[in-house]
Amino acid sequence: MQIATRLFYDRSTTAMNSLSAKAEALQNQISTGVKLTAPSSDSAAYQRLAGIKRDTANDTVYAANLGTAESVLKQGDTSLSAITDQLQSATELVTQAKTGTLNAANRKAIGEQIAGIVATLTNLANAKDARGQALFGGSDGAPAVATDGTYALAAKPVSGIPIGDSQSVQANETAARVFTVGGKTKPDGSIEGGTNTLAMLSAIATALQSDDFKTSSLDTSLADITAASDQVSTVQASLGARAARVDLETSRLTDVAADREATRSGLEDTDITTTVVELQKTMTILSATQASFSKLSALSLFDYLR
Repeated sequence: MQIATRLFYDRSTTAMNSLSAKAEALQNQISTGVKLTAPSSDSAAYQRLAGIKRDTANDTVYAANLGTAESVLKQGDTSLSAITDQLQSATELVTQAKTGTLNAANRKAIGEQIAGIVATLTNLANAKDARGQALFGGSDGAPAVATDGTYALAAKPVSGIPIGDSQSVQANETAARVFTVGGKTKPDGSIEGGTNTLAMLSAIATALQSDDFKTSSLDTSLADITAASDQVSTVQASLGARAARVDLETSRLTDVAADREATRSGLEDTDITTTVVELQKTMTILSATQASFSKLSALSLFDYLR
């Protein structure tokens, strides 16, 4: 009888403690909005959550990099459009100079304007991007275009910006690729040979300001400037393709983030309606268990005999 009584009390205590703990856990889930608070709750789900949080952190970095790449590419596109405008102005000036009807003073004035175009192009090439780096600079840190009159061009590309696992995008181009016509691309991405657009324009400006100027010295100038404009357009198209890729990757990350958040919420967040119903059910069972325990524990041997 003693064993049976102790077993009865032990079982009742265990049952009520278990129900009370469950009710407390459910109340905590409702108040915090989180149903998965420890690995012991659901080890498999907890591991999935850890992976989701890691992937989210990585994608946050990639999203920031994509924003940087987008900014640099837009700035590059704007600068290349400005360069194209300057080359168009040079074309118009050379066309005027080739008419042969200008006097020496007017011709020298055109030469000075073209020299000013060269200076403007040099400034555009040496502009800084959103990161504070040379927009058309190389990986050696030197200016994109030398300002000592030699117009040496940065030629070795900088590293790409990481935008995903084993993925990167080259957000800028070197001055050599922008201002070299007919050059050969080497395996390291630098340009070998070809015509330096800035040096070519500078030579035109010098010729126009020379006292022994001859119209024949401009015979190939228009073709050279046209080729230079075509090269700039080619580079601009390449940047546009990369910008489109950045847009696609940004959209993909946005979609992935939404799917990942839905998965995380399903694993971690509390379904309030379901949990409230489960809490009410648990409290009902607990109340019934407590009432049953109180009634049974109050019975005596005379009650059993009756």
